[in-house]
Amino acid sequence: MPEFLNELLSQNEIFTGPTIMEYWGGLVTTVQLVFLSLVLGLVIAVPLAIMRTSKNPLVNFPVWLYTYVFRGTPLLIQLYIIYYGIAQIEGIQQTFWWDIFREAFYPALLAFTLNTAAYTTEIIRGAIISTPNGEIEAAKAYGMNWAKRLRRIILPSAARRAVQAYSNEVIFMLHASAIASVVTLVDLTGAARNIYSRFYAPFDAFIFVALIYMALTFLLVFAFRKLEKYLLRHQQPVTS
Repeated sequence: MPEFLNELLSQNEIFTGPTIMEYWGGLVTTVQLVFLSLVLGLVIAVPLAIMRTSKNPLVNFPVWLYTYVFRGTPLLIQLYIIYYGIAQIEGIQQTFWWDIFREAFYPALLAFTLNTAAYTTEIIRGAIISTPNGEIEAAKAYGMNWAKRLRRIILPSAARRAVQAYSNEVIFMLHASAIASVVTLVDLTGAARNIYSRFYAPFDAFIFVALIYMALTFLLVFAFRKLEKYLLRHQQPVTS
């Protein structure tokens, strides 16, 4: 902690150097959890969205069932089932998986990843099926096969349509990450709860963490506006 900050906080009973560092640790945990779950969820969602658009029920139905289950149940329940359920798997405590999943971070990461992947799958699917037929027919006229049409026409076009809806999903995941503290993970909300229990100052502890969430949200909104402007740059009027 820098010396000037220690001096600034020296007259404050709650926001001292150690509590600020506790909030910082919670912030790092929250950012790691949200970032990793979003990246993994997006990697999973792209192929699932492509499968979801298939007319073959053997391909389409399992993906539909997965998205239906994870979009139809609360994220908190999913987190409880994964966190407490993994320990009930017979024999897992004698494997290397137990060394991983005994830590609260990884069950939370798995629950968040599966949840956001389900929502992102439907976002990308909707963007794919709304691709104008003219673009697809033009690609066929150029002799592109299905894989090349998907890579060069359909997915880039779908990305431009999906970015706004996906930005809402990212912000939702940031806010939903607050429930990670219920499985002993000390994220931002967990840090605020610890500080509240230590000083019996709920307003100070939780309003401060709310301001941090708001700042993160504004950063995400700004970043996605820049991304959306970049992806839609071809629609901007040409300046002379």
